[in-house]
Amino acid sequence: MKLIVGLGNPDKEYEKTRHNVGFMVMDRLADVLNVSIDNKKFKGEYVKFKYHGEDVILLKPMTYMNNSGESVIQVMNYFKIDVDDLLIVYDDMDMPVGKLRLRQSGSAGGHNGVKSVIAHTNTQNFKRIRVGIDKHPHIKVVDYVLGRFTKDEQPLIDEGIENAVKAIEMYLDKDFVAAMNAFN
Repeated sequence: MKLIVGLGNPDKEYEKTRHNVGFMVMDRLADVLNVSIDNKKFKGEYVKFKYHGEDVILLKPMTYMNNSGESVIQVMNYFKIDVDDLLIVYDDMDMPVGKLRLRQSGSAGGHNGVKSVIAHTNTQNFKRIRVGIDKHPHIKVVDYVLGRFTKDEQPLIDEGIENAVKAIEMYLDKDFVAAMNAFN
């Protein structure tokens, strides 16, 4: 069983903000796979479905970003999911808008949602897809990540979201190394 988690913040005010790229990827992936992330449990919203005979769960933690690990560990414990089958999708300020970086492990890199997942799983050895959101030298970090993409950035993030969905599909169809080779 695979657990694919998109990090973000609940509530309408955070919709389509830079920090919610993980949620955007989950929503687009759900559209492509023709499933609805509409079950509410484990401090999140999720859907469980079969993909080529394997159980897959898509999860959007509703704990707010800094406590994402609470939802992730509840799902992992309930469904007995090994950390090897965990994939986290989230925003990264250190990459250009829409650029992807796939890794099999690594530090939180200052991302509070990932810090929470690491704290709750007691490991940083889980797969991750980082989606670039860039940064602005004159806007405070919190204001920037909770802001929306500009008109010029929108096509870039849309492409990044589509590529993240394709990378996840390749991970499910083949393996994560194939996705890394294709999308890094």
